[in-house]
Amino acid sequence: MEQSHNLAILIPALNEEETIGPLIREIPTGVARWIIVIDNGSTDQTAQVARAAGALVVEQPQRGYGRACWTGFQKACELGAEIVVYMDGDGSDDPADLISMLTPLISGSADLVIGSRVTAQAERNSVPAQAQLGNWLVSHLINLRYQTQLHDVGSFRVIRSEHLSALQMHEMTSGWPVEMLVKAARADYRIQELPIHYRRRRAGSSKVAGNLIGSVRAAYCMLSTAMRYTTMGRVHV
Repeated sequence: MEQSHNLAILIPALNEEETIGPLIREIPTGVARWIIVIDNGSTDQTAQVARAAGALVVEQPQRGYGRACWTGFQKACELGAEIVVYMDGDGSDDPADLISMLTPLISGSADLVIGSRVTAQAERNSVPAQAQLGNWLVSHLINLRYQTQLHDVGSFRVIRSEHLSALQMHEMTSGWPVEMLVKAARADYRIQELPIHYRRRRAGSSKVAGNLIGSVRAAYCMLSTAMRYTTMGRVHV
């Protein structure tokens, strides 16, 4: 796949010094013009390791998953990226899935492509039970409201910059992926969900599902975000 599509891979990261380097090096050569790591206030060597691996590092010291995603997107737009890919920095998203994820968008058959972690291709026990429950609740709420057929609200996704800009994102927390899905459904975007080879994190601990408090906080944020945006009417952007 050529770089003519001006594609940027955006990787929000918080204290991922053990995983960020190997992840960047796994990305197939020639797929992305820019690999942008958004260092979201790390206290370890995440930024230094990412730079050494060849990534462009953007600092966002004010923590928040959505804030990191938005900061990376702003940088991608500044550089002229036409397509953006979001991947997690813990190594759980497999860069080998990039081509299959990009194909529907580039061919024009989809406006937003989501990587589904709840398929047979995912590594066993890669998604904690509490995360599976939260995903099920949120995806079913969206399906009921907008007649979509979602099974997951994972963060590995591909979208054109112009389409993401049109969604006018606001969530600066872990509710960002949910807001994107709901707004895309409201706007009649063609959302395609594809199975991915989701993996257990390679090292370190999850900032969301690594403990009960973090899991509950993330679940509440996702559900409240879904409830807030699904009460709005269908709009066209």
